[in-house]
Order: sequence, then C-alpha cells, then structure tokens
Amino acid sequence: MEGYDVFKEKIYRKIGINLSSYKERQMKRRIESLITRNSYHSYDEYFAALNTNEKLLEEFINYLTINVSEFYRNPQQWETLEKEVIPNLLTNKRNLKIWSAACSTGEEPYSLAMLLTKFLSLEEISILATDIDKEALSKANTGIYGKKSIENLPKDFIHKYFNKIAESYRISDDIKSRITFRKHNLLEDAYPTDCDLIICRNVMIYFTEETKNEMYHKFYNSLNNNGVLFVGSTEQIILPHRYKLTPIKTFFYKKML
Repeated sequence: MEGYDVFKEKIYRKIGINLSSYKERQMKRRIESLITRNSYHSYDEYFAALNTNEKLLEEFINYLTINVSEFYRNPQQWETLEKEVIPNLLTNKRNLKIWSAACSTGEEPYSLAMLLTKFLSLEEISILATDIDKEALSKANTGIYGKKSIENLPKDFIHKYFNKIAESYRISDDIKSRITFRKHNLLEDAYPTDCDLIICRNVMIYFTEETKNEMYHKFYNSLNNNGVLFVGSTEQIILPHRYKLTPIKTFFYKKML
C-alpha cells in the first residue's frame, strides 16, 4: 500500500506521534490491517476519515499503542521487586517517587501500589502513571478488570483490594487514590525527574534502535542517584553502560554515578 511516508508526516502534525520511531515493517502491517478492517483502500482515504471521525481516531491511537497488560505480569520479576529492589530503595528514604511509564490500562501501577502496602502505609504511597492513550487511561481510572487479568495476583491482594461485580473485579478506592494517571507521550514530552523507580515494560520492543537509545538516555536523566529502571521481559538492555546504567538483577538497572 503506497503513501506511508506522507501518512507518517500527517499523523505527526495531527497528534504528535512520530511513527518513524517505531519499527517500520511491524507498524505498517498493523496500520494496513486497521485500514482494511475499516473498509478503506489507501492511507490518504484513511487519514481523511481520521480527520473527521473522533471515534476512529481514538481507535487508531488505541491500536497503535498495543494495550496488552495484566496484574503481576511475569511474577518472578515482581518477587525480585519485593525481595530486593524495594527494600534497597527504602534504606535511603520512605517517600519514594515512582513513575509507571506506558502504564496502559493501569494493571501495573495498581500492582505496584498493592505491593508497596507490604512496606508502607497507604498514605505514604504515591505513583505517577502515564500513557499516550486516553481510552486506556480512562479504563485505568475506572479500575474494573476481568478475571483473567488478575490471575497472577497474590490471593490476599485480590481479597483485600478488589470488589467483585458480577464476573468483573473493581479495584478499591484505597488503592486507586494512590495513583495519579496522566497523558504523556514518551517520544515528545518531558520526563519526570528525580525518580526512585521507573517501570517501563513491554513498550520499547516496538521502537527503532535509535529511538530506544534516546529513551534510555532520558530514563537515566529521570532517575535520582539511587534510582532503578525496571524493563520488560523481552527488553534486556544490551551494553547498559552506554547509557550509564548497570544491571542489578535481570530486567533491573541502576543509575551509575
């Protein structure tokens, strides 16, 4: 299908998402699938529709950002977080500054808030959770999830922090109140600073190597001197010292001074 380069420029001008930062073959395949599914025949035709149909535009952004998440995804990594990373961070301070980047529909920051209740009172927990997708953030704010998404969660968390509604589970207001959800574009917007812990998992695999290099440098600058970056199970950083990061456990990197 012709016209992808022009489409990329138009999308960047319209919504500030730089499709050139994504792996091209993978992204073209996803977008062309979406174009065909909506019965359009070209990039030009599809973009014209995006300009006039807000629902179609939201669907495009949602599809683009690949919202796949679950509570306690890769449980062994959460065990490392509980047994080693969080206790080490808490040796220096209690009011941790935590950023859950590309948080999708909220499972990750909610998981982290529940885990932190093992160490801190609810009033001491504060997490910034960001994503580019307004629809995903809306679902995160609602906090209602299916049975499958919570199957990896410790049972005591389910009993303590969820209310069952028919076949769904609603996160408690106690946990919800500890998260601030905000729209944020990892490719364009300024990153938070002085973070003790940054979680950014299962999103960087979709970006080009050049874009990932830039993001790792930005994450380094976002961390405080003892800060830790937690990445996804397919995203081990090759030669992390290039970014002044040092591995402390698999998928966990500490800022080098």
